[in-house]
Amino acid sequence: MFEQAVNFLNDLLWQEVLIGLLIIAGLYFSFTTRFVQFRWLKTMFSSLGEKRANMPDGSKGISSFQAFTISAAQRIGTANIAGVATAIVVGGPGAVFWMWIVALLGAASAFFEATLAQLYKVRDSESGFRGGPAYYMTKGLNQKGIGYIFAILMTITFGVVFVMLQSNTIANAYDEAFNIDPWISGVIVAIVVGLVIFGGAKWIANVASALVPIMAGLYLILVGVILVMNYDMIIPMLKTIVMNAFGLEEVFGGALGAAIINGFQRGLLSNEAGMGSAPNAAASAAVRHPVQQGLIQSLGVYFDTIIVCTATAIVILMYSDLSFGADAPQGIQVTQAAMDQQFLGYGGTIVAVFILLFAFTTILGNYFYAQSNLSFLVDSKRSTFIFRVIVTIMTVVGAVLGVQLVWTLADLFMAFLAIINLMMVVALSPLVFEVMRDYKEQKDRGESPIFYAKNISYKLPDDNQWGDEDYRKDGPEDEPNANK
Repeated sequence: MFEQAVNFLNDLLWQEVLIGLLIIAGLYFSFTTRFVQFRWLKTMFSSLGEKRANMPDGSKGISSFQAFTISAAQRIGTANIAGVATAIVVGGPGAVFWMWIVALLGAASAFFEATLAQLYKVRDSESGFRGGPAYYMTKGLNQKGIGYIFAILMTITFGVVFVMLQSNTIANAYDEAFNIDPWISGVIVAIVVGLVIFGGAKWIANVASALVPIMAGLYLILVGVILVMNYDMIIPMLKTIVMNAFGLEEVFGGALGAAIINGFQRGLLSNEAGMGSAPNAAASAAVRHPVQQGLIQSLGVYFDTIIVCTATAIVILMYSDLSFGADAPQGIQVTQAAMDQQFLGYGGTIVAVFILLFAFTTILGNYFYAQSNLSFLVDSKRSTFIFRVIVTIMTVVGAVLGVQLVWTLADLFMAFLAIINLMMVVALSPLVFEVMRDYKEQKDRGESPIFYAKNISYKLPDDNQWGDEDYRKDGPEDEPNANK
């Protein structure tokens, strides 16, 4: 009965509400900014190189790049390897096309929500920053009830449901490759995760910034080798994706509807644009202008879905024994089988190694997001300690649960988060327009943009971080006594 209820709610929210909302919101953010996700693409890359600034206590804040890697660590995980396989098996090759659509529109949504997260960030107990949708809902719209509901959902989704999803994928991959009991995999991963998360936010940032570029680079090299070996199949595979996306080349009955739904579901899980999760990482960065981090988070959507997910999809579509439908094999085992075919039986082992790295860093990102929202609800060392213990335990529990139930729960909680967040971001969009104008005017004058709350008509909260704060003073000279 529980599973039936979850499936009913999933169908209702995704088919009747969320897909339309994702499209409408993405188009609204794109047209009102004249497609900021494309126009400012060059600036996105240059923003990654901004050095991290000093905090008032003399410590180094989390840099734009580290905040980018935290969100990338959370994004680049099971969705890119196991999730793409599930989308293709259940939704057909056309699901990949709809993942692209989610990314192209979602990059604008990501820009808006990350910019807002920067505007309403607050200081945390570790001499850094935290923030996210719960903060801009409460402080920007005075919607305390909605903010608290969202924070509770975020804490459960990323501290429990998504943590279980990642550990479940690791356990299944190692059971498939090495016949390791899921309990054993779960315990080992839980121990390592516990060691990192008990170190705090900066430990997570350091581990993510070290692992994510390496593992993503190695994975793309591996997939690149496969594509070079099968270069003659790339164009036909891309053609299959596009044709199937519009029902012109159906793989199984009802493929068009299944392709759209699964493409949007797996696309949202992959890049999280509009879901309200990545802003929690965006808020942690010590940057000189909110737009800077908005652009970086927008770039992350492209990197995750357009590059990593597409590369995985092409490899899976090359698999000669690939079968489709709800009853066909799904998830990580499909990707392992496709890699096995390319690497003469060693592919499953290779994927198992990658999924361990991807899912491990994703668990760290999950915890970072959940902890930020828990601190919004109850900010105490005791609650933080208890929550870290719960996350560690859930890592073990998730390893032994059924695959389908874990994925279905993830879809349901994603839908709740995205619906609430997108409506709130649309309501705050005029503020983002003003902040964008401030950024562009400074850029047009050849300056390195620095944001001051006094430069916009919107009244930010008294505890806003955009006066003459010390953490920005290692760049261009600040105005004295700004916003005082």
